[in-house]
Amino acid sequence: MAKYLVIVESPAKAKTIKKFLGSNYEVIASNGHVRDLPKSQMGVDPDNDFEPKYITIRGKGEILAKLRKEVKKADKVYLATDPDREGEAISWHLANTLKLDEKTTSRITFNEITKNAVKNSIKQARGIDMNLVDAQQARRILDRVVGYRISPLLWEKIKRGLSAGRVQSVALRLLCDREEEINAFVPQEYWNLSASVLASGEKKPFMAKFYGTKEKKLSIDSKEQLEEIRNKVSKVAFTVAEVKQGERQRKAPLPFTTSTLQQEASKQLNFSTQKTMRLAQQLYEGIDVKGHGTVGLISYLRTDSTRVSDEADAAAREYIEKNFGKEMVADKAASDTSKKKIQDAHEAIRPTYMELSPAAVKDSLARDLFRLYQLIWKRFIASRMQAAKYETTSVKLDAGEYRFTAVASRLVFEGFLSVYVMEEETTEELQGNQKLNYLTKESKLTLLDMEGSQHFTEPPAHYTEASLVRTMEEFGIGRPSTYAPTITTILARHYVIKENKNLYVTELGEAVNRIMKEAFPTIVDMNFTANLETLLDGIEEGNFPWKTVVRNFYPDLEQAVQEAGKKLEHIKIEDEKSDVPCEECGRMMVIKYGPHGKFLACPGFPECRNTKPYLEKIGVPCPDCGKEVVIRKTKKGRRYYGCENNPECGFMSWQKPTKERCPKCGKVLLERGNKLVCIDESCGQVVEGKPSE
Repeated sequence: MAKYLVIVESPAKAKTIKKFLGSNYEVIASNGHVRDLPKSQMGVDPDNDFEPKYITIRGKGEILAKLRKEVKKADKVYLATDPDREGEAISWHLANTLKLDEKTTSRITFNEITKNAVKNSIKQARGIDMNLVDAQQARRILDRVVGYRISPLLWEKIKRGLSAGRVQSVALRLLCDREEEINAFVPQEYWNLSASVLASGEKKPFMAKFYGTKEKKLSIDSKEQLEEIRNKVSKVAFTVAEVKQGERQRKAPLPFTTSTLQQEASKQLNFSTQKTMRLAQQLYEGIDVKGHGTVGLISYLRTDSTRVSDEADAAAREYIEKNFGKEMVADKAASDTSKKKIQDAHEAIRPTYMELSPAAVKDSLARDLFRLYQLIWKRFIASRMQAAKYETTSVKLDAGEYRFTAVASRLVFEGFLSVYVMEEETTEELQGNQKLNYLTKESKLTLLDMEGSQHFTEPPAHYTEASLVRTMEEFGIGRPSTYAPTITTILARHYVIKENKNLYVTELGEAVNRIMKEAFPTIVDMNFTANLETLLDGIEEGNFPWKTVVRNFYPDLEQAVQEAGKKLEHIKIEDEKSDVPCEECGRMMVIKYGPHGKFLACPGFPECRNTKPYLEKIGVPCPDCGKEVVIRKTKKGRRYYGCENNPECGFMSWQKPTKERCPKCGKVLLERGNKLVCIDESCGQVVEGKPSE
């Protein structure tokens, strides 16, 4: 009997696949890549047409020895690594390292690890797709030359141990740009006015909101304006100008892509992108489910397509009809109408077996695995269900020259909402907790009360992991496989910290971004990075050789490095002396730059190893106690301004305080872009211009 060897990446996947194949199949895991560029050098030779130098990864010798032994026993070898560029490259490296014979070696791929998918893949075995391999090589080499050409220069010239990456630098710039927007934002005051109105014959009043005049919408910008409107409205009768009945639909969501799964898992489950991908990988590779053995529960997790196979679509519709009723099945599946280019080789992320509902597998899954599987399962079922339908009533009320509006809605058909609810789509209009369908133009109305509330416009929100992934996807920066590693890297390098889901740039991150924007503007340009991704897609499609992209990219990078070298030569690289003496040896301490920003260190290192926090004074007295305001950091590294006399004095501000006082209330003014604003938001005073020295 012929002997077959199947090589996969992970032991979990090997265990799942082994169950589907006969005793003449041996399934072994390579544990990821076996070959890569060396860490000690760039590993790419620009003088030899960018030929890469691949070496065996340290620690892989034992695995490769085992694989070579099994290859000798096998009549045929199947390379069954993941169905994407990275997986194709792993198969290519395995074929080269193990010196596999092309005649007895085949590449197989499957979008889901199920018995049918695995057996069908063997029937459709093919050779290694060098276009996919070359797209991965191009990405790896572009990232390598950026990192290895820029990072040493920053280390040498700035003396701060900085490092740079191609996609990470762009993600960092997005975060820094948002921080600048937030810091420059000046809140604008506005007021809301609502009226409690009772219709004759009714026991319960309804709420109407101020809209403006009959001709146009008006904003209320001050309390004086609010009082003027309130006085006028209180003296006139309310009448019904228009009642409009209608129907509103909420379309079913699309099934998950990598990006949307990471976003929803963050919002609904509070998972980081890294955690989401780790758990999804386990669900894809196989879980031991009671009564079913080891089962791959979801389809492949790295995809930007919302396409679903005909078989999976039919299975979902059959399940919905059986469990929810025929009227719940959508006439046609929701489709992605965006124009963006997607790699449609994979399906959307979906369950592999519809009958394995969350309830059926709950006892077999750890809590977080279950929560993620339930999210994927419900989203996929919902994508094949009817839209939710609402009966809506919108009313326009006239009060003299002014107009108020009231809305209400009632859910009349649940549709997909019986399975899946997306938080962000819950609007005030759809909450509709009041009835208005009894109103007509003849209804007699009585004004019971009016209430005004003060508000201030909000700055753009800080990025979360979810919103950063969404923005990167919108700009075309990175691909499904790179979102999570990119965010993980900038967090690990301490360029960014995470507090309560929000991402904040550290002092170190600001320094790196500032240097990258000044010396390497192309690298951190969003459009340039997105264009490179398109070129990588072109390599995958076989439109041009991978070296063409690298040849065109490298000269500009090299020129930028040379120019930056000249510019950065003039930067002072000596340690800056402080006015703080070392308590242990008496030398004046110097200001150093570490992973978390600036700190004080004794220049006598290594004889004296004394270090202490560096509290940088900003030349402004504390508004509460009169001592100096200094720059401080939270435990995670986010910068704020506080009193040097902390904890005795509790003054703190996220924005930089000034010596100036508010002309309206006398409190301290803060810097916001090119304006000064009062620290007391309820005051709302804004002063033009930077603070006087």
